[in-house]
Amino acid sequence: FFGKGGTVQNYYVYHGGTNFGRTTGGPFITTSYDYDAPIDEYGLKRFPKWAHLKELHKSIKLCEHSLLFGNSTLLSLGPQQEADVYTDHSGGCVAFLANIDSEKDKVVTFRNRQYDLPAWSVSILPDCKNVVFNTAKVRSQTLMVDMVPETLQASKPDQWSIFTERIGIWDKNDFVRNEFVDHINTTKDSTDYLWHTTSFDVDRNYPASGNHPILNIGSKGHAVHAFLNNMLIGSAYGNGSESSFSVQMPINLKAGKNEIALLSMTVGLKSAGPYYEWVGAGLTSVNISGMQNGTMDLSSNNWAYKIGLEGEHYRLFKPDQGNNQRWRPQSEPPKHQPLTWYKVNVDVPQGDDPVGLDMQSMGKGLVWLNGNAIGRYWPRTSPTDDRCTPSCDYRGKFSPNKCRAGCGKPTQRWYHVPRSWFHPSGNTLVVFEEQGGDPTKITFSRRVATSVCSFVSENYPSIDLESWDKSISDENPLAAKVQLSCPKGKNISSIKFASFGDPSGTCRSYQQGSCHHPDSLSVVEKACLNINSCTVSLSDEGFGEDPCPGVTKTLAIEADCS
Repeated sequence: FFGKGGTVQNYYVYHGGTNFGRTTGGPFITTSYDYDAPIDEYGLKRFPKWAHLKELHKSIKLCEHSLLFGNSTLLSLGPQQEADVYTDHSGGCVAFLANIDSEKDKVVTFRNRQYDLPAWSVSILPDCKNVVFNTAKVRSQTLMVDMVPETLQASKPDQWSIFTERIGIWDKNDFVRNEFVDHINTTKDSTDYLWHTTSFDVDRNYPASGNHPILNIGSKGHAVHAFLNNMLIGSAYGNGSESSFSVQMPINLKAGKNEIALLSMTVGLKSAGPYYEWVGAGLTSVNISGMQNGTMDLSSNNWAYKIGLEGEHYRLFKPDQGNNQRWRPQSEPPKHQPLTWYKVNVDVPQGDDPVGLDMQSMGKGLVWLNGNAIGRYWPRTSPTDDRCTPSCDYRGKFSPNKCRAGCGKPTQRWYHVPRSWFHPSGNTLVVFEEQGGDPTKITFSRRVATSVCSFVSENYPSIDLESWDKSISDENPLAAKVQLSCPKGKNISSIKFASFGDPSGTCRSYQQGSCHHPDSLSVVEKACLNINSCTVSLSDEGFGEDPCPGVTKTLAIEADCS
């Protein structure tokens, strides 16, 4: 991009965010708005991406004068290899060497020098001689971050309180219609929830046949929980590609009066696309098939509507709103119970690491800490056949299916809780659960950097971008090196893997190759153990004799931080 004269790079998103409260980037978008950004939603730098981009920026900065004031020339270096060269009136020269081949590495000759170009990569030469950056040669360390669980420490012995939502119209209805209304126009986005209730009679001789009737629901989106005679009979949802849905639920009716209550829900509003303000939500049809007389259409029944939840009306999520009398204390909270509010007083997680709330044991709902809305939670399991790949190959053009991960896992398990929301004591966690879950398994987790890795080869750029001066540098005499650094306050406590030779793999799964220097571990331990950061040169005298002449050597290291 920059080699071809690009001028503006929009890093959206550079710092990942969180959709606190009911804000989202659109329907069915997770509360996390992280997108694998260079700085994650917890405020931690994501290595190697952050550092690799930093090196790119510094490399482009070294090319500044020639890029802005020079003239460009395109040179062919091979069938799929080329050089964009910028020269200016002061004699400055900048080159971008590109290998467009998406499969094969190439060695090219430019100005009587040879340069190694990995497949689908670009090298930057701020002086048309020395390579300071290659897109595929990531010399920065990889920082592995884990969510370390902590028990949800309750501040009081009788820790839990609950409030159970009434199903359907929990107070005087807001209005009655013999049709369905648009969900968003009705709620004005004041809540995710809109109740619809109706009733109908069934002949006392029902059923005449052994077939179960089917409740059929159509909706523009986004989700619905269906209750028959105060029992949850099923739930249905659209998805990120298509918000609308239809669902069929087998039901058991009773003779006489039957009551249906449907809780329609939104999960974020559309925020882009043509005429998105006209994209509605809500129920469109309800009928029961398989009845004695065929299909019973309930769409034109009298439907009573109620906007929002009873708990929302009483502001149960605000601990200082004088609503304590509505809560019912319990030493053990009910599990797998729909439409239930939970309240518990908790202690602050130890340390100063960023905090996430692990909601894997719950279904779907909303959660607050001290009245601050953490957001919607919905640890819905992603499809197992969603084209995930065990490893990621950067080569070739990008597509939305490229390098997918997390298939068969919750779309979001941990929910960011800013530490500034915690009080020194007396913290109140409130959870509203729609479907049913186990609140006793909710935990806080600390986001902790636990290990660092690096994988650097002899042919990687070795110039120190912080101090290099192209005006006085003609050659590149330095050997490539590995630099490891634990977060502030932590040291390298152990070396899990070290190999100088031809190792392979990725962080936490490195493997020795056919070439391995036997002193690899001792050299790295001597340089790195029990200190915060270290540097190991690939020309370190400790490696001594070349273990495999003629082979490009690589040094791979994995180390623990504690």
